[in-house]
Amino acid sequence: MRKISVLFTLFLSFLSCDDGDIITTELEFGDTFQTCGDLVLYKVKTDPNETLSIQLTEPGFTIADLIETEANPDNALLLNLVADQTTDFSIANLFKFRSYTSNPSNFFCNDVPPSGIQITEEFTASSGSAYFTMELLEDDNDGIPAALEDLNGNGNLYDDDTDEDGLPNFLDADDDGDNVLTISEGVNYVEGMTLAELNLNATNTDLDLPNGDNIPNYLDNDDDGDGVPTRNEEINSFDNDPTNDVSGSSTVADYLNPDYTNNNPPTAFRSHTITQTFTVTLILEGVEFPTILYEETVFGTLEDASLSTTRTLTPPFI
Repeated sequence: MRKISVLFTLFLSFLSCDDGDIITTELEFGDTFQTCGDLVLYKVKTDPNETLSIQLTEPGFTIADLIETEANPDNALLLNLVADQTTDFSIANLFKFRSYTSNPSNFFCNDVPPSGIQITEEFTASSGSAYFTMELLEDDNDGIPAALEDLNGNGNLYDDDTDEDGLPNFLDADDDGDNVLTISEGVNYVEGMTLAELNLNATNTDLDLPNGDNIPNYLDNDDDGDGVPTRNEEINSFDNDPTNDVSGSSTVADYLNPDYTNNNPPTAFRSHTITQTFTVTLILEGVEFPTILYEETVFGTLEDASLSTTRTLTPPFI
């Protein structure tokens, strides 16, 4: 929770004390903030009813600008944020603390403020500057936490690429490039597992076969150990999906059945959908109010559903 300390001078007309006592009160706000368009940034709390808000004038950017991406110059399958933070901008006379007679949740983002609400206190910052920091997190949602896709354990997720298609495993919905999605290959992840525990519990179809191995299916490009790559074991649909190709009277797809060795090389990889989560954080510096001690430097992170999205791509076939 974010906290500000407010010094209120309470006069004799309110309390029976001499010359106005100074009382310090702590007001807690959440860790997130909201926006009205690109110009109004605000936080709301109730009990008591209070807000923090910043009314920008000409920030020189939009929220969309903050999360703009570009292709990584070394690998076009990867994305970089165009900028990781903005330059400082002044919030003097723009940053306000207010208290109200009733719930102020609907006070912002309305052309006409709701009736029956009154501002009882207002303090405006006499100085201060701010800037945004941005972060992009991506994930393949393949049933394996990104941290466990660091196969070599060096802390760098980007140099683990089992199928060498240019997508590191934590962004690759098909880690072994066999055109069977990782999430369908029996990863059996349970929260708290280590990588060793995950691999021990993951499905390994050919473990007990004569030509088997100790590689779980999600990292094995020949799941049944028959010498034919899984992605080549298509006989019916030829849709770059071996899971729907079954020979004879078998009830098991050929890629899991060592008795069938149909070998028809595919023409492409499966399409991948990557989840994107952008985090936009507002940092404040040098804020001063006439009667407020503002001790926090982080205003909060932006709460906005549009900051979570997806992108779709198909790695070049190798």
